[in-house]
Amino acid sequence: MLGPAALLALALAGCGAGSGLTVPTEGANQPFPQNFRAELLAFYKTYLTNPVGVREAALAEPVLRKVGGRPRYVACVRYNARQSDGRLRGLQEQAVVFVDGRLDRAVDDTEELCGGVSYAPFADLEKLTR
Repeated sequence: MLGPAALLALALAGCGAGSGLTVPTEGANQPFPQNFRAELLAFYKTYLTNPVGVREAALAEPVLRKVGGRPRYVACVRYNARQSDGRLRGLQEQAVVFVDGRLDRAVDDTEELCGGVSYAPFADLEKLTR
């Protein structure tokens, strides 16, 4: 014989089965950014004060993350860029957000977006010219 707790659990389990209720996932069909490397290079060529001589460049390829409550592809980039006087600024990290397969923006607050990613060398960023 089933106890009251077991009967309640069975009754509640039956309520949700096959109900067809789903949570809307706006933007869930985000396309993977096919040209993310080229877009990143074009972005950093204009974003960096001095794109020549970047050191320690690393890239974590795009993964789906929640950004503003919506799924977006995010690529994480680390680099040590030169300042306008030629001195290295220090290691920086940015989360680059892609919307509809295109680069949308770079975010400096990377703790949540870049946590647990695996970086690989991003040699093309170190080869930028003016």
